[in-house]
Amino acid sequence: MDVTTTQATVKFDAKVVAAASTTVVLWASAFVAIRDAGDAFGPGALALGRLLTGAVALLALLLVRGEGVPPRAAWPGILGSGVLWFGLYMVALNWGEKEVDAGTAAMVVNIGPVLIALLGGWLLKEGFPRSLLAGMAVSFAGAVVVGASTSGGGSSVLGIVLCVVAAVAYASGVVSQKPALRHASPLQTTAFGCLVGAVACLPFAPQLVDQVGHAPLRAVLDMVYLGLFPTALAFTTWAYALSRTTAGKMGATTYAVPALVVLMSWIVLGEVPGWLALLGGLLCLGGVAVSRRR
Repeated sequence: MDVTTTQATVKFDAKVVAAASTTVVLWASAFVAIRDAGDAFGPGALALGRLLTGAVALLALLLVRGEGVPPRAAWPGILGSGVLWFGLYMVALNWGEKEVDAGTAAMVVNIGPVLIALLGGWLLKEGFPRSLLAGMAVSFAGAVVVGASTSGGGSSVLGIVLCVVAAVAYASGVVSQKPALRHASPLQTTAFGCLVGAVACLPFAPQLVDQVGHAPLRAVLDMVYLGLFPTALAFTTWAYALSRTTAGKMGATTYAVPALVVLMSWIVLGEVPGWLALLGGLLCLGGVAVSRRR
């Protein structure tokens, strides 16, 4: 019996690791695709196109699998994550990446795990250990260094501020989503969260219709890719893993995203942040590491 239990645990952990790894790689690629499509689409239009693509794919899969509407108890979390994470996060990130390169944006957004821990301590009554407060201070200093390194004017500072807003929306969305997964499946939570985000972005519909008619094919394919893979697939694998572990541990899996983004943006876009920006990014990651110390 002990052997069987151990094998089951290993198998379970392997599924969670595979799901989390899929999410990390696809989310890293999203930073590059957003940067690539940013010249053709406005922040809101790109977010809406991405969310509509993802919602159609997810709802179709939901019908095929025969999963219905989530129970009432799941809706507060679905609405919160839909508006904050699928809606506000994507618009803020798209806008921020018009002002800073993909690698820098990923570094700043990756203070999200610290914020997840902070919100968990407040909303889930997990407390505020000294390591968390110290980590927040280090990560904030890193964001300031990144902003100083990239600012040739106010626009770059605006980009850093928008990426910080995206990080706050991301953390708030994770904390909102976690309770919903107690009542609904990962697919239900992701599909309807994506749909809520798309509805929240509908004011950008006229802009999307106008821009998609003039956008080059590559930018349109970027938008479709963002909807199918970093949204529909990656958010579902994230929800699957989140439903089987804590929000803090899932947040920690995203530490690898900035390094992957820098590598991908160098290969695809020819973008590499400056040394001072890299130092600021390391401070952001260092603050996250300090916050996770016991």
